[in-house]
Amino acid sequence: MTDNNKSMRSQEPALNPATSGRKGYLGLPRNIFRYVINDSGLHQLSLAILVTAVFLLEFAPLELTRRIIDDVTKHRDFHTIITLGIFYVATILIQGSTKLVLNVYRGWVSERATRNLRNKILAITEAATAGSLSSEAIGTELSMVVAEAEPIGAFVSECISEPLLQGGVLLCLLAYMVHVEFGIAVVAFIFFVPQLVFVPIMQNAINWRTKTRVAILREVSASIIVTHGKGTAFLGESALRIDRVFQLGMGIFRFKYTMNFLMNLCNHGQIIGILLVGGWYVYTDRLAIGGVVAFISAVSRLNDPWGDLVNYFRDLNSTQVRFRLMVEAVDRSLEKSPICTVVPAA
Repeated sequence: MTDNNKSMRSQEPALNPATSGRKGYLGLPRNIFRYVINDSGLHQLSLAILVTAVFLLEFAPLELTRRIIDDVTKHRDFHTIITLGIFYVATILIQGSTKLVLNVYRGWVSERATRNLRNKILAITEAATAGSLSSEAIGTELSMVVAEAEPIGAFVSECISEPLLQGGVLLCLLAYMVHVEFGIAVVAFIFFVPQLVFVPIMQNAINWRTKTRVAILREVSASIIVTHGKGTAFLGESALRIDRVFQLGMGIFRFKYTMNFLMNLCNHGQIIGILLVGGWYVYTDRLAIGGVVAFISAVSRLNDPWGDLVNYFRDLNSTQVRFRLMVEAVDRSLEKSPICTVVPAA
């Protein structure tokens, strides 16, 4: 080590393992949300503004569709239909362009977060090398951390903007349905309510299996290094862990696709209810046919943001587990490093 490097290390603050409960040695908080705010707080605000513009534009295509169909079936004013069609195309272009900017921006935030995380991990690897740490376990652990930086970085761009986007779209669609016809909106909501019951229950079961699966995979990775060359008994223990991972994975698939099946049933129940009640309203002249079409279109769109919200909370749990284990893995590596005992210069 050169004199300059020694001087730089002498100015580094002491790393006290006793105070690592709140933050890791990398200065990373244990909670993924705090990390997101620390890493990209201003960008999250910009993403929130773009997301708000996107979901507020959800009203326009539905209302324009309803008006076009009503003009075709009632007034038959072709000039009005052309005007509404032009507005529809303009709205789609504006909404599509905003979504394009949002997606590219989220991609940039994601890649930036991944790069920042990997740079910090590489700095730790260099420090471990400088501290004469040549343990295979530490090298393997840090390599695993570098690989896990990718999904964590990807989640950073969606951490705040994704629930805001999908929740905003969901609320806009529900508000529009109430605005068009309250009675039909109640029917659609009745078929939506069961999802508020079974989705959280099944999602919690998936979350538990995901958390357990990640922890067991970490144990398998650690045992490969620690028990290398120590006999078949250790291989049998690892095989049992791998089998447990398989069982947990299959449990996740069963809950995930059963939940999707039940959600689709509820969605089709909404459509049938709208057709029956909406058809009666049209028959009794309480509602124009364009309103029924708008309702069916809104319900069809309703399933996507709700499903995306379910997927988001699934990813949130998985990413939180990965992030916490990543920080702990780096902490364990640094606890073995001589640089953790460095005292700052006076």
